[in-house]
Amino acid sequence: MTNSIPKFPNPRSLITDPYYDAIIIGSGIGGLVTATQLAAKGAKVLVLERYLIPGGSAGYFERHGYRFDVGASMIFGFGQRGTTNLLTRALDAVNVSLEVIPDMVQIHYHLPNGLDLKVEQNYEKFLQNLIAYFPHEAKGIRRFYDACWRVFNCLNCMDLLSLEEPRYLMRMFFQHPLACLRLLRYLPQNAGDVARRYIKDPLLLKFIDMECYCWSVVPADMTPMINAGMVFSDRHYGGVNYPKGGVGQIAQKLVEGLIQAGGNIRYQATVTQILTEKGRAVGVKLANGQIYCAKRIVSNATRWDTFHKLLPQKNFPSNEKKWQQSYQKSPSFLSLHMGIKASCLPAKTECHHILLEDWEKMADSEGTIFVSIPTLLDPNLAPAGYHIVHAFTPHWINDWQGLSVKNYEANKEKAASRIIERLEKIFPGLDAGLDYLEVGTPRTHRRFLGREDGTYGPIPRRKLRGLLAMPFNRTAVPGLYCVGDSTFPGQGLNAVAFSGFACAHRIAVDLGLN
Repeated sequence: MTNSIPKFPNPRSLITDPYYDAIIIGSGIGGLVTATQLAAKGAKVLVLERYLIPGGSAGYFERHGYRFDVGASMIFGFGQRGTTNLLTRALDAVNVSLEVIPDMVQIHYHLPNGLDLKVEQNYEKFLQNLIAYFPHEAKGIRRFYDACWRVFNCLNCMDLLSLEEPRYLMRMFFQHPLACLRLLRYLPQNAGDVARRYIKDPLLLKFIDMECYCWSVVPADMTPMINAGMVFSDRHYGGVNYPKGGVGQIAQKLVEGLIQAGGNIRYQATVTQILTEKGRAVGVKLANGQIYCAKRIVSNATRWDTFHKLLPQKNFPSNEKKWQQSYQKSPSFLSLHMGIKASCLPAKTECHHILLEDWEKMADSEGTIFVSIPTLLDPNLAPAGYHIVHAFTPHWINDWQGLSVKNYEANKEKAASRIIERLEKIFPGLDAGLDYLEVGTPRTHRRFLGREDGTYGPIPRRKLRGLLAMPFNRTAVPGLYCVGDSTFPGQGLNAVAFSGFACAHRIAVDLGLN
């Protein structure tokens, strides 16, 4: 394909000047890592973001002196050692940095059967905490989590780039043959399969389910062992680190680095169509009619938004239909963003909590409640004497469709009351100390994040063989790539950063930039 601008039927005046090497649709972390990696290699890059600020689910908003994180505040990838510290590496690539605050406890679990457990950053201390509840499974506990370490150590000794690039794969195999062979062994396995190899106690296996569910939104049997190995080990290796100023600072810093490296980002630029010529993706069209052209197009939208909304249906690839037979949209979340009096929190309260009263309801709407209190790490996110509490729980958009404005607001108020009542079991006086409350539903997530049904990402429809069914960055449409949680290796900021590194590497090879 030549570098001449394709002749679309739109008015010539709407077509932008010079070709870009790559256009990225959306400024989520996966899209920004792709953009910054390419810009650092000298590519001409444009990011188009529909909202006012970057970050997507890793964005922020401000109300009455509070700065709230849109999504979760438990962040991996900011370690200083190895190669799995992908957020640190992404910032370094464009010569920016971000101060982070270590969180010495990943999660404080409040679970059925009196299972009240803290996951300490110190690995041995965590194991001892868990073994204290299950002394008869001491050996099995160590063997399972040590297996996770074997996966992590394999990943942590090599650069994590595109698995679609043969020369990279050959180089990694010759440099790290044993690590590669071990990863191949675990690639088709799920965490539940490995856990049952070593553990028999059904209650402990339920705990392993929650360990997976809290970030993959599926139990251990459906969580790839590769992902589990990364999360269950990095929390002890690189640790959980909160960015000073809030999670939104990650995207802000990546944008700063992108611009310094010669890239560009445009806000309030809603892409309505991916333009194709002879079946190849060659540009995008905005809601205002503006057209931008590029050698490569990258979608940071969900797989459903990309192939059902942005591409003409005649270009819908058959392999996407097959993928959607294997994966479905995960639920969205009902979110309570609260400002509370500091006196509401008991002494030595941890930043992150998970509350569940009934194992059978773990994956139900309002079954599991996730809690983040980032002001315990960075007090500057709230007025003096107050804290931020972000409580969120799975919810499906169907429960919020077709309601009148009055009923919609009434249902939000009722749902918030139910969540606050349950949270008072671990934070007595929460309701009385409430200073500010804003409730977000799946409709809110869909509106502001541009994600179909407000979904958190794809989850398997049934048990699959590890990560083998997860798509990589290239698509069946020439010139079109996907990045983010709809691609390998899935959800989570460090995971989507991985997909960004991989996507940028694949495009750079395709463009001859490496």
